[in-house]
Amino acid sequence: MSDWAPKRFWKAATPQTCDGGFTVTLDGRSVKTPAKAPLVVPTLPMAAAIAAEWDAQTGSVDPRTMPVTRSANAAIDKVRTQRAEVIGLLAEYGGSDLLCYRAPAPDALVARQAQHWDPLLDWAARDLGATLVVGQGVMHVAQRPETMALFSRELDAFDDFALAAAHDLISLSGSLVLALAVTRGRLPASQAWELSRVDEDWQIAQWGADEDAAAAAEIKRNAFLHAETFYHLSRGHLPQH
Repeated sequence: MSDWAPKRFWKAATPQTCDGGFTVTLDGRSVKTPAKAPLVVPTLPMAAAIAAEWDAQTGSVDPRTMPVTRSANAAIDKVRTQRAEVIGLLAEYGGSDLLCYRAPAPDALVARQAQHWDPLLDWAARDLGATLVVGQGVMHVAQRPETMALFSRELDAFDDFALAAAHDLISLSGSLVLALAVTRGRLPASQAWELSRVDEDWQIAQWGADEDAAAAAEIKRNAFLHAETFYHLSRGHLPQH
């Protein structure tokens, strides 16, 4: 992202309406994406969040402090230009969903997985119509073609910005079911993240934490929580924590 990081030259970043939605101007100049596309977003709250990130910059622009801007750029420059490929990639996560791969032993972990994951699979079957096949170990468990088709339809219903958020929710957790539970309001992202960490947390309880692994997990957790925020911004409101 360094090629789009100028020094601050503007006095004020302003969200405003434009053709096709909302944009942000810097002293009247419209912001563009790294690929030089117009930065047009679907909701005023998203444009306001982006404007706030630009207004917070001092000296050189630091993209690391601008998560909403970066996600909007990804939606426009990446998701929009390869939408079919993104949907296909994300649907495949449903074919190897984390919640479907269970440990054969020890009994305590088996019970813990069932306690935390079975209610989400029940929800997916009841509310989404997606009945997933559960297996043990790491061998691939094939899901029904109709389930995979349903997942593709669910993803295709997202606009580019919601799909960008879904991409991170799915890829960071390893679970399409957990991501859909977040976007449908079944779970807050904080709880979904904990559910995605059942195996890791059990290992930590047995053997202790590794500082580097814990730091990496925290970075991913923050990105996961941001993806929820970005999804809600794409719908025009902020999440309730």
